[in-house]
Amino acid sequence: MNLRIILIFSILLLSCQPDKKAANTIKLAHSLGVTHPVHKAMVHMAELVSKKSDGMLKLEIYPSSQLGSEQQCLELLQIGSLGMTKVSAAVMENFSPDLKVLGYPYLFRNDEHRFKVYDGPIGEQLLAGSEKYWLKGLTYFDAGSRSFYTKSTPIESPEDLEGLKIRVMQSPTAIEMVKKFGGSPTPISWGELYTSLQQGVVDGAENNLPSFYSSKHYEVCKFLSMDEHTAIPDILVISTIIWDKLNDFEKTWILEAAREATVYQHKLWKEAEEEALNEVKQSGVQVFYPDKSRFEEKSESMFQALKEQDEHLYELAEKIKSVK
Repeated sequence: MNLRIILIFSILLLSCQPDKKAANTIKLAHSLGVTHPVHKAMVHMAELVSKKSDGMLKLEIYPSSQLGSEQQCLELLQIGSLGMTKVSAAVMENFSPDLKVLGYPYLFRNDEHRFKVYDGPIGEQLLAGSEKYWLKGLTYFDAGSRSFYTKSTPIESPEDLEGLKIRVMQSPTAIEMVKKFGGSPTPISWGELYTSLQQGVVDGAENNLPSFYSSKHYEVCKFLSMDEHTAIPDILVISTIIWDKLNDFEKTWILEAAREATVYQHKLWKEAEEEALNEVKQSGVQVFYPDKSRFEEKSESMFQALKEQDEHLYELAEKIKSVK
C-alpha cells in the first residue's frame, strides 16, 4: 500500500511540473548584422524571455536578412509565417500611416524630447496603429539621427545637395524631404547601396553613424555632414496572428523583456555612435557640422503642405512638438 501511495504521489507531482516539451519558440528575423546594437539588444531580449519563462518560451533570431528584406519580413508576419521582426518606422509607413509623422525633419528638439514621445501616450498610440494590419508594435529601438554622407563634395548647406543623387529608403516622406533640400532622391535597397555608391549610381546617402560605419560606406564616401535631419526609430514588431495565440504569461514575458532590452539598447547605441565617429574619422572621413537652421527652414514647407493635405497628421506632428 505504501508503494502505491508513493507512486500516485510521484505521478501527481510530475503532472504539476511545466511540460518542457511544450516550450514555445518564436522566430525573429531582421536585416542587421550581428555586431549592430539593435541585434545585440534582441539577443539580450531573447535571453531575458528564456530566463523569465524558465525556458518555456524562446526567441530564435535570424539576422542579416536571412529570411528576407524588412518588407518581406513584415509580409511574413501578416500571414503568421514569421513571429517577429525589426523594421524602420519609415518602412512601417506603408502599414500604419500615422507613423509617417516620425519621418518629418526636425520634429524633435533633442534626445530627451524624442524618448518622452516614444515612451508616452503618443508613442503607444503609434505602436498600436498597425494592429489592424496584423502587426503589433512592441517597442522602439533608438536609431539615432540621420545625416548625409557623400563621395565627392561635402554638404554644408541645402544648396550643396542640388544635382546630387541621394539614396533614400522606400519612404514617401524621405523622398519628399530630399526633394525639398534640393537633391534627387533615389530609393535603393540597403543591401545594394555599397555597390551603387562605388559605381556612381548615387552620389551619397543618409543614415545614422553606426550604420554608416558598419556598412563600410565610409570606404567610398569621405564626406559626412552632421545635419541630423531626422531621427526615425526602429520598431520591434510581432505578428498579431502569433500574439493572439500566446497566453497571458507569455505576453507578459515578451513585453517585460522588450522594455528591458530597450533600456539596454539605448546604452549600446550611445557607445556605438561614439565608436563609429572615431573610426570613420581615423579612416579619413571629413566630418562637417553645418548650420541646421538652414535645413530646417527648407523643411518648413513640408509641414505647411501637410497641414493642407492631412490635417490629422499635421495635428499629430504639432502634438509631438509640444511634448515637454
